[in-house]
Amino acid sequence: MAARLPDNVIETGGVLIAGAGLAGLFCALQFKDRPVTVLATAKPGAGAASAWAQGGIAAPLGPDDSTALHVADTVAAGAGLVDEAIVRLMAEEAPERIDDLARLGVPFDRDAQGRLVLGREAAHSRNRIVRVQGDRAGAEIMKALGRTALARPNIRIVWGLTALELGLVDGRTAGLFARTADGRPVFLKASQIVFALGGVGALYEVTTNPAEARGQGIAIAARAGAKIADAEFVQFHPTAIAVGRDPAPLATEALRGEGAVLISEKGVRFMTAVHPLAELAPRDIVARAIHREIQAGGKAFLDARAAVGKRFPDQFPTVHAACIAEGIDPVTMPIPVAPAAHYHMGGIAVDAWGRTGVPGLWACGEVASTGAHGANRLASNSLLEAIVFGSRVARDICDQGEPDTSALAAVPEFDGPHDTFLHAPQQLRRAMTAFVGVERNAEGLFRALAEIDRVERAGSGDLALVNMTTAAKFIAAAALLRRESRGGHYRSDCPAADPSMARRRSLTLGEANAVLEEARSTPLRIAAAP
Repeated sequence: MAARLPDNVIETGGVLIAGAGLAGLFCALQFKDRPVTVLATAKPGAGAASAWAQGGIAAPLGPDDSTALHVADTVAAGAGLVDEAIVRLMAEEAPERIDDLARLGVPFDRDAQGRLVLGREAAHSRNRIVRVQGDRAGAEIMKALGRTALARPNIRIVWGLTALELGLVDGRTAGLFARTADGRPVFLKASQIVFALGGVGALYEVTTNPAEARGQGIAIAARAGAKIADAEFVQFHPTAIAVGRDPAPLATEALRGEGAVLISEKGVRFMTAVHPLAELAPRDIVARAIHREIQAGGKAFLDARAAVGKRFPDQFPTVHAACIAEGIDPVTMPIPVAPAAHYHMGGIAVDAWGRTGVPGLWACGEVASTGAHGANRLASNSLLEAIVFGSRVARDICDQGEPDTSALAAVPEFDGPHDTFLHAPQQLRRAMTAFVGVERNAEGLFRALAEIDRVERAGSGDLALVNMTTAAKFIAAAALLRRESRGGHYRSDCPAADPSMARRRSLTLGEANAVLEEARSTPLRIAAAP
């Protein structure tokens, strides 16, 4: 059941899941009897980055594959920062979670004998990507989960709300403050809250993410006392379709898995000179190669004419439709591509059960940082992480027994703004792309922090805007502190990896603010964003 415009106070029954993407809905569906309220900015599945995922779910299911191989590939891609115990747990639970999705009606691609068809993506040593209709995994998974959640009598989905602030009583969660699309305040009472609020891509000018992915979960949790881990590690998808759309449509990594190649404006294949795996190199390496091609004044194209050709409409219908809509026939024409902000490896620091350290608050999905991705996410591990940790969070909450509802007797005080920003301001997005993008340096990061500070001060009366600038602040501050290059974080002024920095880093809000204070006193900050 769903409600569009709720009254001022909503009783959730104790469990509130903020976010209706894959992690949030899968988590909700694990509660068989307990009442659960799911907060969504839009109708189930709409506005969720999960619905746009094209590749699929990585799982060691093939006869030549194993948990150990999946872990090894993930560790290699993660550039020294992967928590191996977390990845092992994830890979071990993958088959059962795939079965769960199949039982929920997800129509995974199968062969004539009914066996799952497994594809390969960059940096995977085996075919282990479970797909749906080639490139429709996210859309079909979200359709199945949304349909099931709406039919469950114990799940209530309240949509049209923007999360703003946790309500705390004596340091423990008592609910969540939110606002409706027309600016009305709402308080959702809950003693057990799960953040599944997505990533940070919409803080960037060029992104594959929906406008809702603006980092508010990071900011809200940080103000409540949670630590934010690995914030500097933003993955830029190498092959967003460069046609000027916001968000940018995506040319799935699976195309390169099928043999599509990257060529310059002159038709020359350039990845063979960059990495032994060429187009199947880790995403950060491919993204930087394309970025440099464009920075040098050229263009980059993904050429699938020989590798896919006439099979394109049937094998990759989503990409094909996006190209045709822009006057590009990928059967006969190369596809113009550019890197775009795609996935955040950082987020709210959580343990193996999704606990955040704030009593009563869990997190799963892209908003959380489990350590599974390290400095560079291995392709299609994100959907796997979402379902594994969505399940683990639900199990942990159920194992807690009956929730402590003593803090729910009264609504905490909250004097929030009347108006709510629904989109990140363009000046913030421009600064993030220019200075905290594919390639960074100290001067640019100081400039980014100065612009973040300016935008935050100008809009300090609007908490939704402050949530965006706070998330951006964490990313820029962590990038400034990491004086090396590793995975998705590349510093042109520190191009080598520093072995002494081969560790994860967490920041509190106070520590991020201290970095900003340093930027205020640094002359480099005077320069304005482009």
